[in-house]
Amino acid sequence: MSNKEDFNWEKYETKGFGEGYTKAERAEMEKLYDKTLNEITEKEVIKGTVVGINDKDVIINIGFKSDGLVPLSEFRDLEGLKIGDEVDLFIEEQENSLGQLVLSRKKAKMVRAWQEIEDALEFDNVIEGLVKRRTKGGLIVDIYGVEAFLPGSQIDLKPIRDFDIYVGKKMEVKVVKINHANDNVVVSHKVLIEKDLEKQKAEILNNLEKGQVLEGVIKNMTNFGVFIDLGGVDGLLHITDISWGRINHPEEVLNLDDKVQVVVLDFDDDKKRISLGMKQLTSHPWDSLSANLEVGSKVEGKIVNVADYGAFLELAPGVEGLIHVSEMSWSQHLRNPADFVKVNDEIVAVVLTMDKEDRKMSLGIKQLTEDPWTKQEMGKKYAVGTKHKGIVRNLTNFGLFLELEEGIDGLVHVSDLSWTKKIKHPSEFVKVNEELDVIVLELDLDNRRLALGHKQLEENPWDTFETVFPTGSIHKCTIISKNDKGAILELPYGLEGFATTKNLEKEDGSQAEAGESLDFRVTEFSKDDKRIVLSHSASYKEDTTKAKKAAGPSGGGKKSTTTESSQAPAAEKSTLGDLDALSALKEKMDEEAKK
Repeated sequence: MSNKEDFNWEKYETKGFGEGYTKAERAEMEKLYDKTLNEITEKEVIKGTVVGINDKDVIINIGFKSDGLVPLSEFRDLEGLKIGDEVDLFIEEQENSLGQLVLSRKKAKMVRAWQEIEDALEFDNVIEGLVKRRTKGGLIVDIYGVEAFLPGSQIDLKPIRDFDIYVGKKMEVKVVKINHANDNVVVSHKVLIEKDLEKQKAEILNNLEKGQVLEGVIKNMTNFGVFIDLGGVDGLLHITDISWGRINHPEEVLNLDDKVQVVVLDFDDDKKRISLGMKQLTSHPWDSLSANLEVGSKVEGKIVNVADYGAFLELAPGVEGLIHVSEMSWSQHLRNPADFVKVNDEIVAVVLTMDKEDRKMSLGIKQLTEDPWTKQEMGKKYAVGTKHKGIVRNLTNFGLFLELEEGIDGLVHVSDLSWTKKIKHPSEFVKVNEELDVIVLELDLDNRRLALGHKQLEENPWDTFETVFPTGSIHKCTIISKNDKGAILELPYGLEGFATTKNLEKEDGSQAEAGESLDFRVTEFSKDDKRIVLSHSASYKEDTTKAKKAAGPSGGGKKSTTTESSQAPAAEKSTLGDLDALSALKEKMDEEAKK
């Protein structure tokens, strides 16, 4: 069959199209008709018009010489599709094996979608997507039919705990990355928030001034305060500016994500550090105190803090008074405030001083009881010579303080603890909180002083020692220790004596050493100083001076012998002493040693 160029139009005349036209005329007609058809290219997207709809297909006219068919299923997302509607279509083939134009709306949507996505990345456009589902590390967002990945870190400025709340919701995003190799798109919602926040931040900082009240959201809590987001600008609400009352941690009164009203207290020149206050939005509790509250008034409150120097009593949130430790007891000896009160105790106190301008108040609790030193029976109860039992409250280098009753303390000097023991520090004799029997040595009501003694409960054994260890008497002693100056000796009945180095020389010329027990003669006895000085050398050397005095002017030896004989019994008697008295004394000393 020949083609149309070889057909003889003039030979054959037919009815209808081409009738009566010459070959030249027909060529001209074809040329004009071709101009009415669109120039189309395969694999591109064009617009077409719906010209027909049946149960399976939608007939589309794209201005080509033939219409195309598109499955009706590709239009399921378009409700109310009707003839005359314009739709985007992708040209797969101009003419298939059946001579039909092959179109696809599905592919057109995909091509258009990628074009929109690429334009959004290039021109920084904002596009709206639908969150389809959550996935590991983020969300899947449908953008024009393309599934894009929204990382969890790009959802919001603050960390997101629950991704599921976004599923099924529309969200504006920006394209931040396209990977054409695997058709992967990454989007962000956070960048949109940051952009808006930058505008808000600039506006807030430009208008920021002290005293300005702002609304913010709590974004972080620490033990020293709360960080508040003021709309892109962070401020610090210090714990002391949250409430007029005392709080230990912000979480006691605030929660994360709470919306709060705050006032600007201060900021630096760059406005990077903004100090905020919350309690300043309400009047100070001191301004609401009763006009009847004055010095001497009794008040009730709760202990909110206990320190080394005292305790703080809260009368109302923001109104506190200090109870100094000296105002807790009539005792002049300061104790630990924790001995009297503890946190959360509800107690009554007396107002001692008040300064409403500086909002300071001092309180006392000892004033609720009578001062024991002013009681009429005080002078009689603690008269000199009266005996008492007390509790050791404190030890010092010079003595100890003994509490006889609440508010009544007395001093026992270290020298008044024992007649016989040489006590350097009271801790060698007694411990804190132990009981001790004492006798009143001195009472000074005006100056609130009590001098007490413990050793005075027993007779002074040195009165007896004076007859046991008279000067010249000889005793068996043991050398306890030696130093450069001499030796410490252990005498009978547990006493200690001292011998100088030169008095430690033995009869053979050698020196006596520690641990040896030898005869020593008393060379000095002082009852007041409780000191006994002895000499071993004097125990075997004859006192020539005394011998000459005993001989007299004539130097008669017989008289001297008589004198020595007459003195010997006296010396022996003074050395032995009263055995009964010594026995009783030793028993007392043994008991004291055991104590």
